[in-house]
Amino acid sequence: MALAIGDRRRGRPVPSLDDPVFHISDLDVWYADHQAVRDVTLTIGRRQITAMIGPSGCGKSTVIRCLNRMNDLIPGARVTGKVVYYGENLYDTEVDPIEVRRRIGMVFQKPNPFPKSIYDNIAYGPRVNGMKGNLDDLVEEALTGAALWDEVKGKLKANALALSGGQQQRLCIARAIAVRPEVILMDEPCSALDPIATARIEDLMAKLASEFTIVIVTHNMQQAARISDYTAFFTADVDSEGVRHGRLVEYDTTEKIFENPADPRTEGYITGRFG
Repeated sequence: MALAIGDRRRGRPVPSLDDPVFHISDLDVWYADHQAVRDVTLTIGRRQITAMIGPSGCGKSTVIRCLNRMNDLIPGARVTGKVVYYGENLYDTEVDPIEVRRRIGMVFQKPNPFPKSIYDNIAYGPRVNGMKGNLDDLVEEALTGAALWDEVKGKLKANALALSGGQQQRLCIARAIAVRPEVILMDEPCSALDPIATARIEDLMAKLASEFTIVIVTHNMQQAARISDYTAFFTADVDSEGVRHGRLVEYDTTEKIFENPADPRTEGYITGRFG
């Protein structure tokens, strides 16, 4: 399999975990009586792009939702272990999950613009958060940051749902960065997009990595190879009762994972022998 490893990393710093944002340790996630994820431990570096790959049902999306406490919104979900963000455990009782989600934004698999104007989509978060300053400037800044301004600057009052799928996803990225988060989580942000729109989102992620820490879940291994600094490979173990549990197999620089993985399960997955 020919993977263009690092194509969109050119010009960026050498991957490093010397400046960590997250320390995840002994992470277990339960949905009611089912343990979906077991014993995940890894560190995510500042202003790095970290990709999570693996077959369906291996816990990738569950883990990324732990990083901004989105699993709190799922009835019956329970998280144990630690997710330490700049030295503070996000699951301590005094931590406000709403503030967590302001600092750690999320872009979902399917573009989900509000049924409002393009302008109001971007302005919504800053208004709710009481952000000060010129709203027009902030909207322009966010849309420019998401590489969308030149395409929509003449129709800011138009309904966002009239945009193409790729434009809608970039609008959702602009909406996320408008509240000035420190981290952007992306859960399969390109899975519903065509190759041209996917390339534009990948180019955008590469640019955003100079300002934001990005964590992406993707089924597209070529995408992970092209854009990420570090890659985490997950798989699903089956216990003696036939129940699947997601587990982290290997975590390293993307170059190491794709060119010289330490675990044969990783090599089997990225070469297409299973998954």
